[in-house]
Amino acid sequence: MRRLVSLTVTLLALCVSVATGQERIAIRAGTMIDGTGAAPRPDVVIVVEGGRIADIVDASAELGAARVVDLRDFTVLPGLIDSHVHLTGRYIGEGNWQDAAVRDLPQEDAIRGVRNARLTLEAGFTTVRNVGARDFSDVALRDMIEQEVVPGPRILVAAHALGITGGHCDVNGYVPGTFEPAISRGIADGVDQVRAAVRYQIKYGADLIKTCATGGVLSEGDAVGVQQYSEAELSVMVEEAAKLERKVAAHAHGTEGIKAAVRAGVASIEHGSILDREALELMKERGTYLVPTLMAGYAVERQAQNGVLTGLRAEKALYIAPIMRRSFRLAVESGVRIAFGTDAGVFPHGTNAKEFALMVENGMEPLAAVVSATAGAADLLGLADDLGTLQPGRRADIIAVRGDPLADIEALSRVVFVMKDGELAVAKIESAGSPRTSSSQSQTGSDGWR
Repeated sequence: MRRLVSLTVTLLALCVSVATGQERIAIRAGTMIDGTGAAPRPDVVIVVEGGRIADIVDASAELGAARVVDLRDFTVLPGLIDSHVHLTGRYIGEGNWQDAAVRDLPQEDAIRGVRNARLTLEAGFTTVRNVGARDFSDVALRDMIEQEVVPGPRILVAAHALGITGGHCDVNGYVPGTFEPAISRGIADGVDQVRAAVRYQIKYGADLIKTCATGGVLSEGDAVGVQQYSEAELSVMVEEAAKLERKVAAHAHGTEGIKAAVRAGVASIEHGSILDREALELMKERGTYLVPTLMAGYAVERQAQNGVLTGLRAEKALYIAPIMRRSFRLAVESGVRIAFGTDAGVFPHGTNAKEFALMVENGMEPLAAVVSATAGAADLLGLADDLGTLQPGRRADIIAVRGDPLADIEALSRVVFVMKDGELAVAKIESAGSPRTSSSQSQTGSDGWR
């Protein structure tokens, strides 16, 4: 209790004192998991200066003039990274979500993104990759967070995802004239249009390119695993993105679409639901990451069972979810590179850490699951020199959780402290036996996950 009171006082002081990120701060960690895959270290001090980690020393070391943050009752880790989210707009099941494309203004997407970004940061995710949004709402959200207008994680954005006419990345099921194919919306057919669409998204702010190589669960009129883009179209996409120093992330459920995307040179396969040995060997050979999004599979399965999804969408959800879990187990056994990703937006934001439990439940070791959301995800995002590990010189993105994640992976859902770039972002303290947080009430999803 004494340490808890001390932590409360210290965090309140930090809210004022680290506004500039320049003060020397010493974080006393009961246990540190550094994100590299190394064994946990007990009783260390992480010294933060100028928004970066200046040093990591034993608890007995002389600290000099520094403000001390006492986290000796907690496990300290790097800020977590979610490689697959959709922050802007409604999550599935939220209000009138099915007609949002024709009823919600683009500005509403960005404003909901403010709420979703805050919830994500509160959950300990200091960096995310937003893989698809309409009308550049994710670009606006990213920029407002960078300018400190609103709180949220660091975001890499894809703007409009690229897809074929009538495919998973298109909007289908409406009368002609409602959503006509347009490069400005990311709908591109043939290599010339694909090249132009890549350039268009990057012109208006995309940090990466997202594409739909196969069908999907939540789209109308396509089979979940069918290949959509040809290998030639995917290759041009990767080539053009590389010229502009961008990577390509490929939504891909079906086996042939996965293989075509990997051969084309994409950086990651999103979902990877129907994998075989050949696909996994090809991914290992090319160094392609799998971003498994097990939570999305779990969510759509429940949404189909509960009647949130109906018709073809429900059929596809019930078909793909168990196959996705089997493929993940196969991927873990094969040793393919895995980066943490959830597809938050298919379910309520802020619950991202539940993905860890699903990964462990389906065959991944707890430490490997942690690395997938730290060093592994940072490598995929091209940020390994800055983020993903607790090492001198890295950005001071630091979280603390209650419990030992390697003994109880669900400890990663019990975040009590979040620092981003050396500044206090979130402080959650227990009082009278119930949690309270430094910001407003978190949302409760329609499926009761929170």
